Amino acid sequence: QVQLVESGGGLVQAGGSLRLSCSASKSIFRLNSMGWFRQAPGKERELVATITRGSSTNYADSVKGRFTISRDVATNTLYLQMNSLKPEDTAVYYCNAYYDSIMYWGQGTQVTVSS
Repeated sequence: QVQLVESGGGLVQAGGSLRLSCSASKSIFRLNSMGWFRQAPGKERELVATITRGSSTNYADSVKGRFTISRDVATNTLYLQMNSLKPEDTAVYYCNAYYDSIMYWGQGTQVTVSS
């Protein structure tokens, strides 16, 4: 089993930056992949960015060039650096991990971007 705890959300003005963190209870080097998803009010949860065990990354078109996913295997932490934030980035952001054929989720952290 994998526990995931997100932090770093908050309120920021458009054009600003935030960095989200996700602390994992298991060595992230053992996880098949990790990622960030988000869910805005009234919308379905959508993929933001993923990173595989081999460090391959994938981004949603809407965040390419603005967001960067990274990880620190020494501290078992996943990050999402978000720059040039837009009001449409407002959502609850969830950390995700895929391990042993099971998908795990964190509790989510709210990101609000004001115009």
